[in-house]
Amino acid sequence: MTTSHYADKAPGAPLASVPGGEAPADLRSLLARPAPGRRPAMRVAVIGTYAPRSCGIATFTADLCEQLAAHFPDISLDVYALDAGDSRLAYAEDISIIAAETCGSYVAAAQAINASGADVVWIQHEFGIFGGEDGGLVTVLADRVAAPIIVTFHTVLATPSEGQRAAMEHLVKRCSRIMVMSQQSREILVSVYGARPEIVDVIEHGAPDMPFGTAHAAKQRMGLEGRKVLTTFGLIGPGKGIDVAIAAMPAILEQHPDAVYRIIGATHPVTAAREGEAYRAMLEDLAERLGVAGSIEWDNRFLAIDELLGQLEACDIYLTPYRSLGQTTSGTLSYAVALGKAVVSTPYVHARELLADGVGCLIEPGSPEAIAEAANALLSSPQRLLAMQERAYARGRRTIWPNFARASMQLLRKTQSPRSRPLLPQGDPAPAAVWHMSDATGMFQHAIGEIPDRRHGYCIDDNARALMLMNAATSLDMADRHRWSVTYAAFVQYAWNEDLGRFRNFMAYDRSWCEAVGSQDSNGRALWALGHTAENSPFKPMRSWAAQLFAVATPALEGVSSPRATAFAALGASALLRSGVNSPAAEARVVSTCDALTQLLQQHRRPDWIWFEPMLAYDNPRLCQALIEGGLLLGRQDWLDAGLAALQWLADYQTAASGHFRPVGSETFGLDAASLPFDQQPLEAHAAIDAARTAALATHDPFWLRHAECAYQWSLGGNDRGIVLADPATGACCDGVTPRGRNENCGAESILAYHLGHYSLKALLQAAEARQPLDRPPVSRTGTSALMA
Repeated sequence: MTTSHYADKAPGAPLASVPGGEAPADLRSLLARPAPGRRPAMRVAVIGTYAPRSCGIATFTADLCEQLAAHFPDISLDVYALDAGDSRLAYAEDISIIAAETCGSYVAAAQAINASGADVVWIQHEFGIFGGEDGGLVTVLADRVAAPIIVTFHTVLATPSEGQRAAMEHLVKRCSRIMVMSQQSREILVSVYGARPEIVDVIEHGAPDMPFGTAHAAKQRMGLEGRKVLTTFGLIGPGKGIDVAIAAMPAILEQHPDAVYRIIGATHPVTAAREGEAYRAMLEDLAERLGVAGSIEWDNRFLAIDELLGQLEACDIYLTPYRSLGQTTSGTLSYAVALGKAVVSTPYVHARELLADGVGCLIEPGSPEAIAEAANALLSSPQRLLAMQERAYARGRRTIWPNFARASMQLLRKTQSPRSRPLLPQGDPAPAAVWHMSDATGMFQHAIGEIPDRRHGYCIDDNARALMLMNAATSLDMADRHRWSVTYAAFVQYAWNEDLGRFRNFMAYDRSWCEAVGSQDSNGRALWALGHTAENSPFKPMRSWAAQLFAVATPALEGVSSPRATAFAALGASALLRSGVNSPAAEARVVSTCDALTQLLQQHRRPDWIWFEPMLAYDNPRLCQALIEGGLLLGRQDWLDAGLAALQWLADYQTAASGHFRPVGSETFGLDAASLPFDQQPLEAHAAIDAARTAALATHDPFWLRHAECAYQWSLGGNDRGIVLADPATGACCDGVTPRGRNENCGAESILAYHLGHYSLKALLQAAEARQPLDRPPVSRTGTSALMA
């Protein structure tokens, strides 16, 4: 009984050895690596508004970065600040700017983050700071960054609009972990937005660590000695309920004529943009009408933290009479509690949680009478006031900066992908996974986990690949190779629709065909498998069969325009010609395809885009491989140059800043000149290995051996999530890398891509070591063909 190992491994953990044998010397020399040079413990890209912008998110982002840097100096922090464009703010030189309303700015930021080699991206989310409808432009960046994402949701709406829900759900599905600052926010994310509970962390808003009992000294310093001080601070707007607190002042002054209400903070930028200072003027007018203007002090500024803390120290009672009870985070409330201030507050979400168990006093919203009653009760009893302040200070110890920084760092560590470590497969992958996915008809397409999913039946794409694996898998028992070669070849033969002159592709489990004619790509891949079999099968009857069916089926690609379909067919034609078969039709196929690919490259090439199409899709390296093989075969230097130039560009494009292979994600398909990193699929890694092998044998440049190794390591943990996809002990391979980890299904395409990539790299190493060192130039087309055989 064969046991799968990858499902039980921690991400990035070395794989189990295959029993019975040492790793071949060539694989040992390839995969054994020296320890990498020292790099920062972690590089974090932080996205949000930032100082000097006057808003709560900017303050939080600045505090987060400052505290992480202070407590964990080994990490590197890159700040990407959202800017409204008309703010004219002067940011520090090391701050990168994202123009909030410009889509291209988010794309550029994502590219910069990927180029930086960031380990984690931390987004501070609030609807109002991102551009687009309901802040939807944040998803442009989230979809394009390769590093794991943390999203801090500063507002979590229980009844969002359609647009707000769409933006939130997109981020919830895309991110690796979520931070919120209240338990209720966590519950809403799970119940309303479908967040997985295990990825949502509650970290309370951080606050300064200040000594207790400094109010008397602060009052002396500020000229408030002998006064009873009530304070509200933060950005001023209608939702803060300050008018209600002002309306409570007559009743407070009646019992405590020495009381003063200090209102500290600038008008909220959104309020100021909409109505100027009308709200503040209304508040001042209200104070005049109530006769309490002389007992109210205004400080109409957005204060720096140090000055703000100095002002807050002088406070006896802190008021947060907010009207909206849905507010899940209040940094000002966290500060007040941490400094040991008695708090009188309406019961919004954050206040209910932070002020529970007598830490503060909760009152009904919109009630001046309730504010006055609570404030008078505290001011009239110094013992009661002191007891509440002591409870607040004790509660605030949980949220002081050292604790906040430790919790934040723990979240970062949970989010960071394991850095890939050298893996040493012991021999060739076992064939068990291939056999499990096959029956007497052929190889199944899909699987649920490792279990074949018979609902989707079979396809010629996978059976063509499986036939190619039987040609390449030299370590398999010859009886098994012959048995399964016949099975997969029989599927290809039966797929040929003689009446229509094309291959079918999809077959149901009951062996009924789902279509009369398969896709262009499937027809091209079938021809490729036939040529590959004619060149590489160890069985003479199989080679003869393949050459004969190739000759019959070659016209199937006439009039086909798909670059990949024609490239697949040209690869098959090149293989057929290398086998010694004299086929003018095959040579014509190579010529027409390579000429067409060269023209496409000239048509779409730009200084920063050396490619055949305006977008990238799947099996991309095959286009380059077809040109290189055709150039080698027919002595066409122009094809060689074009194929190598495009492959070099693609190799650079698909290599992350840290050096690991980053295949273009399937979300990219159909997007012009774009590259979204997920979902990553084994098919692209296999194609990269094959194309690099061809380039290495054409140029003898050691770069291509390194690139082939890099692509091979992708399935063994050298990827953006540091997760192992392939299990040499069973030969299974998961279907890809997603933003949250691996796709646990093990379909035929993925299994075959892993096996074929392995044998391709092994053949490259053996040929290079046995026949011709890579630093020597090729001596002739015949010599190169011999290496490729």
